[in-house]
Amino acid sequence: MRNWSASHRERDLHAPAAATAQDAQPKVDRATVATAVRYSLEELTARAPGNSVEVRVPPFGATQCIEGATHRRGTPPAVVEVKPEVWLSLVTGAVTWADAVAAGDVDASGERSDLSALLPLD
Repeated sequence: MRNWSASHRERDLHAPAAATAQDAQPKVDRATVATAVRYSLEELTARAPGNSVEVRVPPFGATQCIEGATHRRGTPPAVVEVKPEVWLSLVTGAVTWADAVAAGDVDASGERSDLSALLPLD
């Protein structure tokens, strides 16, 4: 008779973190990330047209948005710069603007650089 209570996987059943570990997430190729970043920047510009804030997600893209002071040359009056992974987390709602700023994942300067009213892109 088999001993059904003995399991080699029993420790996994009591460790739900094992199923959601970072290495359990699929890897997304660079081209897909680039496309997602560029599309979301385009969508941000469509929802908040203007030239007073520059949003940079190097190395994949940058856009200008939000009405206000228009600049012609040099650095705009407000700049937001984030890594691609952080940007996609912000636009999908996986991370809030406040949490990303508090964690130091957002480099934002200028009066209108708070994008919390525009993110996530629902």
